[in-house]
Amino acid sequence: MKILVVLTSHDQLGNTGRKTGFWLEEFAAPYYVFKDAGVEMTLASPKGGQPPLDPKSDDPDAQTDATRRFRKDTDAQAALANTVKLSNVSAADYDAVFYPGGHGPLWDLAEDPHSIALIEAIYAAGKPVAAVCHAPGVLRHTKAPDKAPLVRDKPVTGFANSEEAAVGLTEVVPFLVEDMLKKNGGRYSKGPDWQSHVVIAGNLITGQNPASSEAAAKALLAKLGVT
Repeated sequence: MKILVVLTSHDQLGNTGRKTGFWLEEFAAPYYVFKDAGVEMTLASPKGGQPPLDPKSDDPDAQTDATRRFRKDTDAQAALANTVKLSNVSAADYDAVFYPGGHGPLWDLAEDPHSIALIEAIYAAGKPVAAVCHAPGVLRHTKAPDKAPLVRDKPVTGFANSEEAAVGLTEVVPFLVEDMLKKNGGRYSKGPDWQSHVVIAGNLITGQNPASSEAAAKALLAKLGVT
């Protein structure tokens, strides 16, 4: 079983002068869910190499068992430092794809033609696509085989407007994940802010926020029949 994990290469938080990237918990928790299940993983990003870490996800109050495990895991750190270029990846080589969030994907992966084509190919092949927190933003331009927006008429979730407002970035991000999913015809739902909420719509799995990352990864494994 092979899962492709796609991370952002974008490190600038709009024009604030602050750094962003991927959110550590949203990578670490799924990484260990997959690793502990014996799944083979490939890590990819638009630029390849080391993806930028959102510094706020490294704050003491953002740490979890998975992030602490990652900080002691030199093999995982080496794998993360050497992501393959997304343009060199073939959808046919993987059984599923998982997108961790962080604000970075809103700028690069949401618009990246390789990412869009990858998601469309994996989904069209009847294989699962999963994204958590801001990463459902990568579905902004993706189409289903019938050329309708991929999320149209499907139950979905992603980082809520109320959560974006709570972190003070509503006016900074290029688009709001909740608004985009609704605009594209998705049937958006949310749980309480910062609590785990995962929505499964056939082969499309979305998680609302960092707390949803482990459950989203487990849902992906269940879809693949991995226990």
